[in-house]
Amino acid sequence: MNWRWGWEAATFAPEPGESWALLAALVLPLMLGGLAALRPPRRAWVVLLAALPLLASGAALFQAVQGVALLTWSVSFDDVTLALRLNGVAALLVVVTQLIGVVAALYTAGLCRLDESAGRSRWLWPLWGVLLSSLSVIWLAADLLSLYLGLELMGLTAVGMLLLSGKAEALLAGLRYLLVALVGSLLYLLGVALILAHWGSLELAQLTEVVAPEPVAWLAAALLGAGLATKAALFPLHAWLTPVHASAWTPVSALHAALVVKASLYLLLMLWSLLIPESHVAPLLLGLLGALAIVWGSLAAWRADSLKTLVAASTVAQLGYLMLAFPLLLGPEMAPEVQTLAWQGFWLQLLGHALAKAAMFMAAGNLILATGESTLAGLAGTSRRLPLSLLVFGIASVTLMGLPPSAGFTAKWQLLQAMLLADLWWAIAALLLGTLLSAAYVFRLFRYSFIESAPRKTYRPLAPGMEGGALLLALAALLLGLWAHYPLSLLQGASA
Repeated sequence: MNWRWGWEAATFAPEPGESWALLAALVLPLMLGGLAALRPPRRAWVVLLAALPLLASGAALFQAVQGVALLTWSVSFDDVTLALRLNGVAALLVVVTQLIGVVAALYTAGLCRLDESAGRSRWLWPLWGVLLSSLSVIWLAADLLSLYLGLELMGLTAVGMLLLSGKAEALLAGLRYLLVALVGSLLYLLGVALILAHWGSLELAQLTEVVAPEPVAWLAAALLGAGLATKAALFPLHAWLTPVHASAWTPVSALHAALVVKASLYLLLMLWSLLIPESHVAPLLLGLLGALAIVWGSLAAWRADSLKTLVAASTVAQLGYLMLAFPLLLGPEMAPEVQTLAWQGFWLQLLGHALAKAAMFMAAGNLILATGESTLAGLAGTSRRLPLSLLVFGIASVTLMGLPPSAGFTAKWQLLQAMLLADLWWAIAALLLGTLLSAAYVFRLFRYSFIESAPRKTYRPLAPGMEGGALLLALAALLLGLWAHYPLSLLQGASA
């Protein structure tokens, strides 16, 4: 498994243009966020024009990794070395992060035009910049110190963004989230300290050569796993997730559900691949919890009365599919074919869910903002006046349900094949049951929205870009399944 992460030395040194593209991907979000704080944009075209250099940096990194499967950078300060590496997985995650981040910024500009309470806060823009930069650090980092810095910046920024609405319930939920994040950070830091004390290195490439299956590795994996599972809202440590989304601004919820929780799960898989690559108990336990998460989260979404609660609860279920891949990727004596299928299915599920969940939150925010109603019953009859937002919600739902030709379908197909080869019948049952439950809670919204006898309401017009950006993300999740062969070729790692 380790070779897939790109920890080994690169064959070729990065070109100057590639290094500048890397620097731009890390620094430009901070600069753009600072400029927007000084003069908050209210027009979508202004945001899009300012974001073009950022998108160009991501495209340059994506292009750089095509011919050379692995690029590495490092800088040393006395005895401390900070290392970055770019492989196919990192390139895909950086591009998707930038795409979702730019669409969230477009949505924010429209929201500030319509909602003065949102426009009064300038802090959203610099926090947006710090969040995107810290996420890029996490995707690219190749040492535990850089990973910790990125993780802490991301967590504190996410807490700040969730508190910005100023509502009493938001403050309560945000402070609870802060406490959970700090506990997770403490556990993670204890695991890092144990690794440094025992093996004397924080560089992942060096640790691959010295880490052995021994009690220290198991204890470090347990500490890191507990901390990251708490931050990622993995079942049963998910109780903080739904309340923070219930009162958060829509673009904040989109960024958090699409990217923030995925970063912690990404770190969990990567570090467990290093510390316990052939463990039986830990991956199996996480897989079983994933099966429970699918059922629990789906039932919670099915019983939800609020639209944002429904979308937030479905995140718990969707993360369960990613948890199901752990025993396939890290279980002992898994055939290479099983690991390859699970590896491809895991990343397609993660990328497809990130795009679709961001689009779904934005579509839900549009429905709530235009109608002034947050409950499913209050959205009755919305098909008459908000067909595009409902279309976005429906296209995103296709990916979450795993219907063809979406990325969700391709991902579940890959995972299903791996489960069949590994004889994990309980995982197959959870995957199929989760698909049926997803359809059950998704169609609750459409059942209400097409009630023709509902009284006519006064609908608030939406700003330009609020629906178009969400539609772009939903279509991207759909097309990712049609052209899955292209990202799959990048996911094979530096030794492909």
